[in-house]
Amino acid sequence: MHEIGFHKVGISSPDEPMLYNNYFDNWLSSGKNGTMKWLENRKEERKNIIKYFPEVKSVISVALNYFTGTTDQFVANGNSEYKFSNYAWGKDYHIIVKQKLNELLEYIKNNLYQTVNGIACVDSSPIMEKQWAQRGGIGWQGKHTILINDDIGSWMFLGELLLDIPLEYDKPFQTDLCGTCTACIDACPTSALSEYQLDATKCISYLTIEYRGKFDTAQKSKLNGWIYGCDICQQVCPWNKKKQKDTSEDSFKPIHEIREYSLADWLKIDNNSFKNIFKNSPVKRIKYNRFMRNVLALNQVHNSID
Repeated sequence: MHEIGFHKVGISSPDEPMLYNNYFDNWLSSGKNGTMKWLENRKEERKNIIKYFPEVKSVISVALNYFTGTTDQFVANGNSEYKFSNYAWGKDYHIIVKQKLNELLEYIKNNLYQTVNGIACVDSSPIMEKQWAQRGGIGWQGKHTILINDDIGSWMFLGELLLDIPLEYDKPFQTDLCGTCTACIDACPTSALSEYQLDATKCISYLTIEYRGKFDTAQKSKLNGWIYGCDICQQVCPWNKKKQKDTSEDSFKPIHEIREYSLADWLKIDNNSFKNIFKNSPVKRIKYNRFMRNVLALNQVHNSID
């Protein structure tokens, strides 16, 4: 599996009960998912993977390191006016991880179990990815709610391969290595985090990606320079400071425009330019109008400061 390019792999049984279903229900009922109604639409499948794939006997969880540097490198290029979340610097991870999972499935079919059936899942499938990764021994969910691995930190894309055959299962990761640290909670500028809980409606990533409305003055002031996503809670995590290492996957390295464009350059792009620049990027998901909403909001904040 590592030859395909995955950095961490774990296998778990679908028969064990899910640990966080009550939390998930309470989180949804409290409205902390904001406008992300798609989380509610298939919640029963998320809570019980057998309802999604009744034949499943094994869940192979994979993690792919995507770390390619820090935003400080862009500041050195004069681009301190704005920031993109690290995961969106290069090629869309949905494409990369899905390709690798399908490659793994083909390998299993051709070399191990010819009659196996499987489903490759990346992010958009109704899967509790972090929980399955923890059950497969890959890591633990930190206080910022992101999965952390004690070898490479939290800069990881997750995916799953669901198979209809039983395999040898790994032991779950049962130790919480966050300890008394609250660096992520303390650093969050919008107070979106409490211990092991995220109020998505306060999160900068939610505002810049999921939220579809117009920004009011208060929301604009909370962007903290982010055009797309936010990495603050990961940047301050001691596990990342100690363990983060550059990925071996070149596709995740930043595209030219993210490395070199100024805020003034982004203000000039039209819809066709947006489509060309981000045609293979996760940024394309928010489309031109929402992207420019974010850019214009940052520009207004900068102008008011100047």
